[in-house]
Amino acid sequence: MTARLVPCAHCAGLNRIPAERLGDAPRCGHCKSAVLSRTPFVLDAPRFDQQIKGDLPLLVDVWASWCGPCRAFAPTFEQAAAQLVGVCRLAKLDSEANPQLSTRLGIRSIPSLILFRDGRELARQSGAMPLPQLLAWLKQQGVG
Repeated sequence: MTARLVPCAHCAGLNRIPAERLGDAPRCGHCKSAVLSRTPFVLDAPRFDQQIKGDLPLLVDVWASWCGPCRAFAPTFEQAAAQLVGVCRLAKLDSEANPQLSTRLGIRSIPSLILFRDGRELARQSGAMPLPQLLAWLKQQGVG
């Protein structure tokens, strides 16, 4: 029985969850909320370092409210979150609300997707894409 270390989408508390139970809507041992979300959760600077930890990959969509392609990509990102529960966590980072973190991440264009695992950046992709292309890109990175 392999356990996965997964930060809670709500409180960022780390939870050890058996891999075969990831699809069973596990609850956080800290805040009792669902650890995994079927929708992208909001990521901000104070929780960033804790959220990128863990064995379950985290895909971050860096966006801004004024960005047309970002708004157009949002429904696709939500669809991906629903399909990838227990495989990959998805989060949205508002670049305007978190300018220092956006700078730290080296964001030069939006939307930008950054894939993290075990506290490290694994891959990066700029620009919106359709769902099949997004899922294929994740598969190329070993997710899915």
